[in-house]
Amino acid sequence: MAYTESLSYDQRLIYSDVACSKAHVRGLADAGLITESELALMLGGLDTVEMEYRAGELDFVESDEDIHTAIERRVTELVGDPGAKIHTGRSRNDQVAAALRHYLLAQIDQIAARILELIDVLVDRADEAGMDTDAAYLPGYTHLQQAQPVLLSHHLLAHCWALMRDLDRLADCRARVDVSPMGAGALAGSSLPLDPAFTARQAGFADQFHNSLDATSDRDFVAETLFVLAMVGIHLSRMGEEVVLWSTEEFGFADLDDRYSTGSSMLPQKKNPDIAELARGKSGRLIGNLTGLLATMKSLPLAYNRDLQQDKEPVFDALDTIRLGLGAMSGMYATMTFNTQRMAQSADSEYGGATDLAEFLVRKGTPFRTAHAIIGELVRSSIAGGEPLSVLVAADPRLGTDAAALLASGEAVRQRTSPGAAGPAAVSQQRGILAERLAAIRLRW
Repeated sequence: MAYTESLSYDQRLIYSDVACSKAHVRGLADAGLITESELALMLGGLDTVEMEYRAGELDFVESDEDIHTAIERRVTELVGDPGAKIHTGRSRNDQVAAALRHYLLAQIDQIAARILELIDVLVDRADEAGMDTDAAYLPGYTHLQQAQPVLLSHHLLAHCWALMRDLDRLADCRARVDVSPMGAGALAGSSLPLDPAFTARQAGFADQFHNSLDATSDRDFVAETLFVLAMVGIHLSRMGEEVVLWSTEEFGFADLDDRYSTGSSMLPQKKNPDIAELARGKSGRLIGNLTGLLATMKSLPLAYNRDLQQDKEPVFDALDTIRLGLGAMSGMYATMTFNTQRMAQSADSEYGGATDLAEFLVRKGTPFRTAHAIIGELVRSSIAGGEPLSVLVAADPRLGTDAAALLASGEAVRQRTSPGAAGPAAVSQQRGILAERLAAIRLRW
């Protein structure tokens, strides 16, 4: 019993199981299998069980293997023989799947709301950072090496687009979760005159199953939910890694609010980015939840197998981890201070404008590879000789003072003008597109 029970962790399904059980008994009444008075007693019993649980007064007994059997037992105790009819025409196989799907629908909606909150924080901080010619900018990196300057707003909005993709994936995933398995029974349906479409509507599902074997054995919807949550976790991890770097003395791009950082148990000068580190660390746990369930599912024959009991703990853990992580990251970003002067100082290396010099030559008709080689040689000469790149550029007859002006502070970021680029005009345009997309996404939730 200790090895096979799931009551210790599946209690969180109680409200969904009660909702689906109400739909099921209404379906029994609709099919003429129970009387209206029996229906009223069953519904009243289910309401009482829910109220007792909310009040902490629902007592479990040793024979309660899971929350589903506990609910049926207690309803039968409350209303007598009609309670014993609650399981008519159903199996725990379709009952458990229905409750889990019903539960996940509400949880997905909550996660989507948390993602939207984080996007709103990032958008607000991007607006504060500015999108005009005087806006804050910092080095952009590839291979963690300085590449070209970008507006801080552009950098923050990049995370918004990743989170928007997560919302798209959640919406797509939700549609496949929103299917009722009620009426599939153990695996083959029922000889009773049940109407799965009726019970699906009663429980609030958008669709009902069309193959009873698939309905009771399908856990694709759990795996897909875990994948989407893992992707959210990956995005939070990347953001966390960035905050860890930015808040070091070596970078010095950001200071964390005391409420969203921790001190050292030994070193009094320390302010540690623990939230960012945990966002990074917990991503591995989320990946593990996904791969663990996939390994469980990979060789299961049709239809239900007890292995599928292992679907709940990983998805419960993933939901809790992401929900808390999104809230913590929202607070951290909302209270973070950006050291824009330090960012600009780091971004103002003349070498950050090297690509603009090559493109200056391209506009004069020089093939890009030739231009790339010319500028690369000038950069090497500057580094080797210790002479400013702008001096070498101004003295080169192929370039001159007009080209040297491209190396002035902040000029490289202002040169990023193509749609979707990191310069002021392009970021302002991007901000408008993002607002339109966000408005459309909010309608889906």
